[in-house]
Amino acid sequence: MRHLGSGTLRLGTALGVALAAAGTLAMAPAAAAVTPGTATVTFDCGGFGSGKATLTATQNGTAATISLATSAITSPIPVGANSVASTLTLTKNGSGSTTFTGSSNPPIPAGSQVSTGPLRGTVAAGDKLAAKSLKVVVFGITATCNATSAQSPGPFVF
Repeated sequence: MRHLGSGTLRLGTALGVALAAAGTLAMAPAAAAVTPGTATVTFDCGGFGSGKATLTATQNGTAATISLATSAITSPIPVGANSVASTLTLTKNGSGSTTFTGSSNPPIPAGSQVSTGPLRGTVAAGDKLAAKSLKVVVFGITATCNATSAQSPGPFVF
């Protein structure tokens, strides 16, 4: 009988630990929502062209990502996956700035628009970020693009 009692105690302890862990997980904060989740802006990339860009933002705590596709830059040759280095500079809360960087991209066929991201950055609750400039490096060639329109429908609010 003593052995059965010990087993019951172990089962009760394990059950108590499992319930406590489940309660902790239930109270953990969910990923924060960025509003708007998608926005557009127009870039002028000098001799590389100009055009609209679509930006998509996500957030998980203080970590945020922005993916970007733009018709402002098209690739004259195929570009392999994860070979575009990008830096997106955004105005932060109307006066400062912050950058999101990364070297992640899907394969880009010749003649297609450049897509890059997720670009990674850090945010704080309430940060308002709007695209200001984009630097894209492909095969050692750098294209620098400046925003020529306000981000629409407005800045990302984290």
